[in-house]
Amino acid sequence: MRRNTLCFAMASLCLLFSSSPVFAQQPKQAKYVVLISIDGLRPDFYLDPSWPVPNLHFMKDNGTYAEGVRGVFPTVTYPSHTTIITGAMPARHGIYYNTIFSDSGSTGTWYRDEKFIQTATLWDAVHQGGMTSACLSWPVSVGAPIDYNVPESWERGANINPNVAPAGLWEEIQQNATGKLSYNQMTLNNLAIDENLSRMAAYLLKKYKPNFTTVHIVCVDHAQHETGRSGDEVKKALASADHAVSNILEAIQAAGIADSTAIIVTGDHGFVDINTSFNPNVLLAKNGLTDKNNWKAMFHSSSGSAFLHLKNKGDVKTLAKVRAILDSVPASVKKLYRIVEKPELDKIGADPNAVLALAAIEGVSISGSSSGGLVRPGRGGTHGFFPDFAHIETGFIAYGAGISNGVVVPKMGLEDIAPVIANLLGLQFNAPDGVLLPGIIRSQGRRENRPVVNGNINDTK
Repeated sequence: MRRNTLCFAMASLCLLFSSSPVFAQQPKQAKYVVLISIDGLRPDFYLDPSWPVPNLHFMKDNGTYAEGVRGVFPTVTYPSHTTIITGAMPARHGIYYNTIFSDSGSTGTWYRDEKFIQTATLWDAVHQGGMTSACLSWPVSVGAPIDYNVPESWERGANINPNVAPAGLWEEIQQNATGKLSYNQMTLNNLAIDENLSRMAAYLLKKYKPNFTTVHIVCVDHAQHETGRSGDEVKKALASADHAVSNILEAIQAAGIADSTAIIVTGDHGFVDINTSFNPNVLLAKNGLTDKNNWKAMFHSSSGSAFLHLKNKGDVKTLAKVRAILDSVPASVKKLYRIVEKPELDKIGADPNAVLALAAIEGVSISGSSSGGLVRPGRGGTHGFFPDFAHIETGFIAYGAGISNGVVVPKMGLEDIAPVIANLLGLQFNAPDGVLLPGIIRSQGRRENRPVVNGNINDTK
């Protein structure tokens, strides 16, 4: 199928961050929006017809899609999903990593609670606009103003998700959608989690018809961690994810809301095959800087990157010592990463508390370990890299009510998704770092499939 192409120049990050567009109350383009995140979604999954994703291929061919979506830094799940739901970069929304770094160092505690988010979310806007929302395992959603909330907070024990709201919803879902669920059925080691999440979403869509539904499909990420970008397990997980999408599409039809529903499928990051692991905290430990009881400097790892934190943020002496340590490593090690200085961190909207970061090259992951060898063999796949190359990009497909048919977006950012949703639902919403890219939303009263050039619709005769 021949596609029209949306050609536009992306604004620089500096310009992007200096603007704070407010999407005022406006006519709705869609009564319902379903936002599906496939963790680890790569553009080639829907651009290459050999991947087993017939539903994604259908939506791509009958809606709008991006050839690549630039992520945040680090390109990991929790900061990325928070950028999708806020239109803000991590420096603004406050979810800097998957796990919290505190005065005690790397805590291993995940940012699960919505209270950690420092900017407004689409959930807030939907609630304030008098509409309803549903959430199925979206990161950083515990306690959010969501009407039907099954947050990503799975726990071992009899009650595997104690944060489901309102009271009684978990029992209702199990009775009517999934059957009795155990913890093992809701872990990344079992493709059943994606099937169960899609059944939950399908039930809520048919029963309650929420205006805004967010669903996090997770197993494609796990498969790529285990086997890399092209392993057989990736194909299985991808087929499972596409079937989950099918369950949701069928539910929208069954609910009688297909003509008024927009479906957006996106992801959080791409993936990189790994052959080497680099462990910079080993260097700091050898120089007495990472003592557990009295640490002075520590790298907080995000797989493809690591962020340097100082116990005393004004400790220029320790910072100079870390720089000297990094400068002293052999050239064979230096080539595994580059140093991202503070101005560049600020420009891309990364953690403002980090004084510098290490960005690994493709093929290298960065561990937080402070013992063992400095460089070790690596395997599988990972993400977390600086978002400046193709393999780490994620994807975007939009289909349905209010969405243009036959538009290709060469490049967009994760922060540009929230403005699309706000426009579709007619929300008053401030996306601090996002822009509404022209052409994605169907203009009222215009014909479909007219060429879009430099963001302007040109009539053809």
